[in-house]
Amino acid sequence: MSVIDLRSDTVTQPTSAMRAAMSAAPVGDDVYGEDPTVRALEQRLAAELGFERGLFMPSGTQANLVALMSHCQRGDEYLVGMEAHTYKYEAGGAAVLGSIQPQPVLNAADGTLPLEILEKSVKPDDPHFARTRLLALENTWHGRVLPQDYVVRAANWARGRGLAVHLDGARFFNAVVASGATPRELAAPFDSVSVCLSKGLGAPVGSVLLGSAALIAAGLRWRKMLGGGMRQSGILAAAGLYALDHHVDRLAEDHARAERLAAGLRRIGSIHVQGRFTNMVFIDVPAEHLRALDAHLARSGVRASIGYLPSVRLVTHLDVDDAAIDRAIEVFAAFFA
Repeated sequence: MSVIDLRSDTVTQPTSAMRAAMSAAPVGDDVYGEDPTVRALEQRLAAELGFERGLFMPSGTQANLVALMSHCQRGDEYLVGMEAHTYKYEAGGAAVLGSIQPQPVLNAADGTLPLEILEKSVKPDDPHFARTRLLALENTWHGRVLPQDYVVRAANWARGRGLAVHLDGARFFNAVVASGATPRELAAPFDSVSVCLSKGLGAPVGSVLLGSAALIAAGLRWRKMLGGGMRQSGILAAAGLYALDHHVDRLAEDHARAERLAAGLRRIGSIHVQGRFTNMVFIDVPAEHLRALDAHLARSGVRASIGYLPSVRLVTHLDVDDAAIDRAIEVFAAFFA
């Protein structure tokens, strides 16, 4: 029985065509700046999103950390959502490795950070306080596409306070497909954007940080210090280029399958579907059933991230087709029957 893995869109396997592109990629030593496939990936994303340069890195965590360390100095702070990955899920790297203080702000239900709260969070120019230097947003956020009018207002507000603006675009192209906007339109308000290739786009590894030539020059030094300088990494970059050619438009299929999953789960009385946002479905399950449900799913060949809270996230991706969605619904229904 094949396993249906709904834990995350990071679990995808590279397709045979992607593997062929990786195998055929021309490569060089990227630490010397000599890998042509890495250069092609960096230049392509920089052009598509409207930035001067790009920098290829092993992970989204490193791309975000390099961005924060390039924008901020020791003793600076950045404003960030309390549920943002750069604050909550990336091991505190900004504080531990960058000596950058996060100032977390409670996210609104749509993922935005209220401007009136941000205004109160900016520190005065006083030796008692860390220096506020950066606003960090995330799109998508828990699958939600940030309203672009809010993003523009937030970026304008930040620049009016002398702050730079960074976007954690781990699922940037999900936001592009769901909103109907172009990549350049969604990226325009930001001074830097990190784009992950190993989530919905289905590449096995890698993220690209986009920004000005000066920011990326600083980022190159931080990447080296953090151990992100790779050698013949064009083999990995080729997967990203293939994904940009073949896996962007198909994200709409993931969104549609997530809605198909949500619709099926809504018919099960003991499950409350909080909502479907791009390729993510959030459900509430009675807490007393969590452990038994986890065991039932595992026996039935369905994997889900079930912890100790009643809220469960289910994620659709490249390796989940319509038949898998229907089977997953049946497995949930059988348990609650």
